[in-house]
Amino acid sequence: METESLNDVFDRAFAGINQVRETFTPQLTPRKVGTITSVSTGIAKVSGLPGVGFDELVKFPGDVLGIAFNVDADEIGVVLLGKYWHLHTGDEVQRTGRVMDIAVGDGLLGRVIDPLGRPLDGNGPVVSSERLPVERPAAPIMDRAPVTVPLQTGIKVIDAIIPVGRGQRELILGDRQTGKTAIAISTILNQRGQNVVCIYCAIGQRASAVAKAVATLKEKDAMDYTVVVTEGNDPPGLAYIAPYAATSIAEHFMEAGRDVLIVYDDLTHHARAYRELSLLLRRPPGREAFPGDIFYIHSRLLERATHLRKELGGGSLTAMPIIETEAQDISAYIPTNLISITDGQIYLSPSLFELGVLPAVDVGRSVSRVGGKAQRAAYRAVAGDLKLSYAQFEELETFSRFGARLDEDTRKIIEHGRRIRTCLKQPEFAPVSVPAQIAVLLALTAGLFDHVPLDQMTDAEHAVHEAAANIPEDVGKRLYTEGKLSDEDRATIIEIARKLLARFQPKPEHESKLEVQTEVKPKPKSNPIAKPDKPEPDSKSEEDIQPKAQADPKSKPEAKPEPELNGLPEEKS
Repeated sequence: METESLNDVFDRAFAGINQVRETFTPQLTPRKVGTITSVSTGIAKVSGLPGVGFDELVKFPGDVLGIAFNVDADEIGVVLLGKYWHLHTGDEVQRTGRVMDIAVGDGLLGRVIDPLGRPLDGNGPVVSSERLPVERPAAPIMDRAPVTVPLQTGIKVIDAIIPVGRGQRELILGDRQTGKTAIAISTILNQRGQNVVCIYCAIGQRASAVAKAVATLKEKDAMDYTVVVTEGNDPPGLAYIAPYAATSIAEHFMEAGRDVLIVYDDLTHHARAYRELSLLLRRPPGREAFPGDIFYIHSRLLERATHLRKELGGGSLTAMPIIETEAQDISAYIPTNLISITDGQIYLSPSLFELGVLPAVDVGRSVSRVGGKAQRAAYRAVAGDLKLSYAQFEELETFSRFGARLDEDTRKIIEHGRRIRTCLKQPEFAPVSVPAQIAVLLALTAGLFDHVPLDQMTDAEHAVHEAAANIPEDVGKRLYTEGKLSDEDRATIIEIARKLLARFQPKPEHESKLEVQTEVKPKPKSNPIAKPDKPEPDSKSEEDIQPKAQADPKSKPEAKPEPELNGLPEEKS
């Protein structure tokens, strides 16, 4: 019985296998494979893939990815996105049939990733349920809305004179080591509690510089709403796609109805990486050896920054690209390209940086073409007078260096301008709140700082910052609205500042003279006490003075021979 039951089991098993075998039809999946013909620095040339498309991903041995950059009839030029030292001529290359994409979502907040979405912070894999292509078309014009909401940077000189709006593209440019990254990091720190997601994209930066920026963000508790994208000193291919990948991450939050700030640090290295790839792929060079489409790679990137309509969620994407100039030459090729693409620029002057004026923003060369309409009314009420006074001061200060004599009005303008420049100074990574900024600016325009000594300006400004906490709540709320600053609110803030600054102002001159006189008066009183019984000699001395005065005219005729002697030569002549 046991043998029969075992045979039955085998029969049923083999019968099931036969049925599955008969119903199975093998599916042949074609796989297009090419071979590497040459490998160079960051690029490879591949043959045998005639059907590959532009920007399509191809896969190399060792899970190294590449982007089809040059699509020719015989071979394709591929930009490598990883370490390529193990690749050799003749290795297999496979098509993937998809374009370059990256993981997006809330799981990226607080993480440091590379342009391929791989984590670099050692905190495990990135959790995400959605992916977006790195190259996406910009939003159509009809889907956009005007820029109406300001993006507070926490930097007084920018918020007051060069305001930035949400959805704007504001360029930061200047020579190396002038504080460009510090302005961008300070802006990210000021977004805490503002419901703004920040993306910091480091392109071509040293690993130590990126680590320092990440450490600053962690120290200030800003990584909770920030994503850091860096290529990690890898080949130029990753530096080229890094800003596009970061923008796709930002667009995901924007399309969800959130406000996003993205910093590209910096696009000069991006342009150099693209030039290196183009020259290696034998593309024809143009001005400064850049390829002909160097303008297009930045315009299509920054055109994705916008403010969407309410029907589409009302999200915004504010871009802050950074450009490095050489010898203060803002008319070079890449700087002029970015100036024409963006909606304004913040220029950092090395001369101001050397003088200790930090942030070293050159107000005369900086402009915001869009943010003025989004600026809060409280700022707008004082920004015009402030910028005009500062411009006058800069001109007169240059003129006064030649040692010219200045009238009283000119001296007042120069002294007032020095107070403005001192108040616009700000420590690194120390953003200032809106009420504190408006209190300082109103005190400046009202001339309350004009009598404060320059060596006490820092203490006086800090006192006004602390006094801003005492502004009534209803007045503080109106500072954040779009309505104009009423005369009553202005008077309230100025009165609070005046009371605090009174102790920093020196005492008037007439009061100091009175104090000196009161100290000198007791000394002459001691002389008559020493000689109380001699009033008559005093009177006699007065009488003696009179004959002496009468004797003086007698001495004058005795001096007449002198003019006579002088006249003798004239008679002889």
